[in-house]
Amino acid sequence: MEAKKEQYYMPPPELEKWESIRLFLYNSETGQVMGRTGSSWAKILLFYLIFYIVLAAFFGGMLAVFYQTLDAKQPKWQLDSSLIGSNPGLGFRPMPPESNVESTLIWYKATDEGNYRHWSKALDSFLQSYNKTGPGRENQDNRVYCDYGKPAPQGKVCDVIVGDWHPCTKSNFYNYQKSAPCIFLKLNKIYGWLPAYYNDTSKLPDNMPADLKNHIASQKPQNRDTVWVSCEGENPADIENIGPIQYIPRRGFPGFYFPFKNEPGYLSPLVAVFFEKPKYGVLINIECKAWAHNIIHDRFERRGSVHFELMVD
Repeated sequence: MEAKKEQYYMPPPELEKWESIRLFLYNSETGQVMGRTGSSWAKILLFYLIFYIVLAAFFGGMLAVFYQTLDAKQPKWQLDSSLIGSNPGLGFRPMPPESNVESTLIWYKATDEGNYRHWSKALDSFLQSYNKTGPGRENQDNRVYCDYGKPAPQGKVCDVIVGDWHPCTKSNFYNYQKSAPCIFLKLNKIYGWLPAYYNDTSKLPDNMPADLKNHIASQKPQNRDTVWVSCEGENPADIENIGPIQYIPRRGFPGFYFPFKNEPGYLSPLVAVFFEKPKYGVLINIECKAWAHNIIHDRFERRGSVHFELMVD
């Protein structure tokens, strides 16, 4: 006996519902799509096309007017009118690994090549521009040798020659393998900022380290147009453990590097701080300061100074 085929039964109200939906989406008799004829849809599309073209043109015009107020070579707001102000900060390199970005500790084992090479490679990367490798090749012809009384000509910038800063050189791994590392200091760039130098030995601040005062007094008057640098242990124990320090190639940032005007090829001046014999296995808190009349020091906000820790095992 042949089995009866099961038929799906849809109540009339449901049929009417689906039929109305079908007719709304497309009515073959009237040619309407979603309740509108083709000419109606064409008018709507034309309206929105014109609307968005006008909107894009208006936005482009406003953007063009905005860019007319900017200068590609210099910021609109400068020095005290800007967010960064006119008090440069001081930075140090090499920085700790990115995995510990909040740390300021330089800690390594001098007898472990893989350990100290991490820090020397970080300095290699930082000094690429100064060693004329990688991005440092760009605008190299715009850099000239400068000295006190011999600033860069108009349109040129002063070079920073780090290749002969022994023992703080790439070939020597910046002396990290000898438990006497070099740490590089850099003054942050502020467009148009000119330092007010401590070049008068009778007007040196009372809180300036005595050894720096003696150093300034020993310099020729024409060589005193310098943003001076000092590094000290922060606490009595740190002062005892830090050991002798050398500043290479000089104890500060020469005035012929200022002001920064965003010229092609400009390099920020550097000072390599050579820690000759820090005490091994001891955490040493170090504070370095930049000295000029218009550099304000604030230990809590780290204005005009930088703090880091050094530990050599």
